[in-house]
Amino acid sequence: MQTVTYRWPTGVATGTPELLRWTGFGGALLLTAGAWAARSTAVALGAAIAGAGLVVLTWALLGRTRADPQWSRRTLAWWCGPLLVAPPLFSGDVFSYLAQGEVAARGLDPNVVSPAAGASAEAVARVGVYWRETPSPYGPLFTTVERAITEVTGGNPVAGVVLHRFVAVLGLLLVVWAVPRLAALANVEERAALWLGVLNPLVLWHLVGGVHNDALMLGLMLSGTVIALHALPELRWWQLTAGVVLIGLGAQVKLPALVALAVVGTAVARRLGGGLARFLAAGVSMVVAAVVVSVVTSLAGGSGFGWVRALGTPSKINSWMAPTNWPGFLTGAVSGPEAGQAMISSARIAGLVLILCGLVVIVNRQLRGGVSEVTALGMMMSLIVVLGPVIQPWYLLWAALPLAACLPVGTWRTRVAVLVGVFALLVPPLAGNFSGRVAELVTAYVLGVALVGAAYLVLRRVRVSVAQG
Repeated sequence: MQTVTYRWPTGVATGTPELLRWTGFGGALLLTAGAWAARSTAVALGAAIAGAGLVVLTWALLGRTRADPQWSRRTLAWWCGPLLVAPPLFSGDVFSYLAQGEVAARGLDPNVVSPAAGASAEAVARVGVYWRETPSPYGPLFTTVERAITEVTGGNPVAGVVLHRFVAVLGLLLVVWAVPRLAALANVEERAALWLGVLNPLVLWHLVGGVHNDALMLGLMLSGTVIALHALPELRWWQLTAGVVLIGLGAQVKLPALVALAVVGTAVARRLGGGLARFLAAGVSMVVAAVVVSVVTSLAGGSGFGWVRALGTPSKINSWMAPTNWPGFLTGAVSGPEAGQAMISSARIAGLVLILCGLVVIVNRQLRGGVSEVTALGMMMSLIVVLGPVIQPWYLLWAALPLAACLPVGTWRTRVAVLVGVFALLVPPLAGNFSGRVAELVTAYVLGVALVGAAYLVLRRVRVSVAQG
């Protein structure tokens, strides 16, 4: 047994992952503890911000190590542990899920009836003010999940959050299973794919802490893509069908998952010999499969087809993160709100046209063998996120997960990692309106940054002993 001592030179982390694992775990604990108390004091909110920053810092430093894939999975479990008992973090969308579930449990269609019109006053009070008057934009599969959770819990909000988080963790487990297999298809190192695609802070914050249904959507979409692509070499049609069904179910949570069907359909056309006729036949079969899954899910869940009319609900909010809204914000500042809104509408239409054109180009490149299936999925999802009418921090995961599985080490991978780190710190750990608490928020951020800076200085100077056998 030999003991080797490492020092991190020139401020770059090259030390043992073990110290970073437990530092990140401490950050997750601090985030959770601070979040429970953050509504009362700026110090507690600062502690939560520091905990979030500490996790981001240790995640970034881990990217400079060569951690074993199994070690990375165990680290994910440790970092997720405290977040499983945290209050909903970074967003209050789970309370919208609970209210929509109550609407569905009363026999109403939450895609048509808003929480304010169909849920109890207690449930509505917990929903963000922007979403109280708007119907659910989610697909029939998730509506069924919402209703089932309400019926099981009797409308208890604590139990409801716990069960929704359980569903999110199931989705995350599918993601953890799928990402390394997508990386193998794209000839990318499993270790690197797990670091950027599974351990990244946006996964922790929004799939586990924030309880977003994107976890279920991504889990179904990615695992379905893996199963379908693995069926192609020997053309195992039953396995291909199972993968397509899983992707279709993911789209019945959130519609963007349908993009994976374009990737799979194009891959099928290539496997059968390529050409326009085979491409069209494969495309039609994917559309038919998506429609069948949609109809069966809508009828089996009893939710009907109201979700089709509610797909545009999220775009009713002018997201400041969406580049397509920036020209409208500038126009509104110069010429007034009406001109600004008109510009936003025009820019969104232009964004959708660019998305469609970009998808055609990517599909054509995939059909000709210019890009791999996993790369095509990452590129398509990136287009939808960047040029879509709405961007939320967790939307970046739609693109970041497939990109983590296909990007080799280099400039683009670094850019995606930097973007993930920035968006992980872009909003406070607790959802809410801080317009009347600006001084408190600034104090909390100053405290949080100071604590993270101190932790970084300690990590730079510490000596780590690593046993090697």
